[in-house]
Amino acid sequence: MADLRTSDHLANERTFLAWLRTSISLTSLGFVISRFSVWLRELSARIDQQPQSVHTGWSLWIGVAMMLAGAFLAILSARRYRVVKLAIEEGRPSADTFSIILVTGLVILLSAALIIYMLLTSGK
Repeated sequence: MADLRTSDHLANERTFLAWLRTSISLTSLGFVISRFSVWLRELSARIDQQPQSVHTGWSLWIGVAMMLAGAFLAILSARRYRVVKLAIEEGRPSADTFSIILVTGLVILLSAALIIYMLLTSGK
């Protein structure tokens, strides 16, 4: 019985670390996206040799939303790790459909925002 619980605890920890890596990826990508328009304007100014006004547009807000999503995912993953750990110790582990649906919806929403942003700014 102890070997089975050890395996469950280690699997729970691996799952937590995978969620944490995803959180770090979302946060990092959000930072890059929030700075993307500033970088493009600086590049354009160097090429055109004309001063450009720095206006971040939607990329700032999409990037901030992704960074917040990353932070939220880190909190959610820590909570989920704790809940599963207690459930394993009590001998009643179960799947959490709500977290999966929530995270999937969040990723779909952020992806849609990025797609819309790219479509709207592709002609500029």
